[in-house]
Amino acid sequence: MSGPTTETPSAIQICRIMRPDDANVAGNVHGGTILKMIEEAGAIISTRHCNSQNGERCVAALARVERTDFLSPMCIGEVAHVSAEITYTSKHSVEVQVHVMSENILTGTKKLTNKATLWYVPLSLKDVDKVLEVPPVVYSRQEQEEEGRKRYEAQKLERMETKWRNGDIVQPGLNPEPNTVGYSQSSLIHLVGPSDCTLHGFVHGGVTMKLMDEVAGIVAARHCKTNIVTASVDAINFHDKIRKAPIMPPVTDHMAFLPPEMAISDTKHSLVCHHHLWAHDLHE
Repeated sequence: MSGPTTETPSAIQICRIMRPDDANVAGNVHGGTILKMIEEAGAIISTRHCNSQNGERCVAALARVERTDFLSPMCIGEVAHVSAEITYTSKHSVEVQVHVMSENILTGTKKLTNKATLWYVPLSLKDVDKVLEVPPVVYSRQEQEEEGRKRYEAQKLERMETKWRNGDIVQPGLNPEPNTVGYSQSSLIHLVGPSDCTLHGFVHGGVTMKLMDEVAGIVAARHCKTNIVTASVDAINFHDKIRKAPIMPPVTDHMAFLPPEMAISDTKHSLVCHHHLWAHDLHE
């Protein structure tokens, strides 16, 4: 999909009130729910941009999420304002920056809870393995394009290095000692259904991130033996697609998460969890 440059679209905003079914065990909004909303906003604006010119229709698929910090908790009953805008485009990639604000509608108080940068690639609706071209955008300053190109090259390099570093999962031994990696290591299996998927029939990146946050919480709580919250998520790369079942039974894939390594950070109030994710076709 190529053509003349187009003006950068206005930032979109998703707003919704946070309800009890969005809560974690502590009563605040689940970090995975926020990650899912961030990805949804990014998918909307990038898909809209990639279809802004005549040509083959596509859906933007999440390829990478940069480090995301949880700056402040969001409470049940508050309104989440998720704002997204496109900040750079390459021939086959779209960079989207997202900000999340929480609003107490009783007092009018607002606070910044999250900032994130996401990368999407447009996949053809006719052929999911075909990556289409992204319509270029107009930058207000030349420096914006140059800075965006540097960010693009940096994430591309790190993404490839991470792909080659990914190895086999080491299973824990029987009866591991408390407070060891093997003791806290956990797995979570999820059967993929239609509500988890995009128009292509593949799993939303936001669904994947929410499950990753869930199993990280299990690992951290098992190790600390107390309530825990997500403070930061390092860069996440999406190397392959996970699909739903084309026929009955409605699910053919499961997703499993195993942190092969867990290390205590250099403070006594935080820890680091590492994740691997893979899909398995139950019919194969």
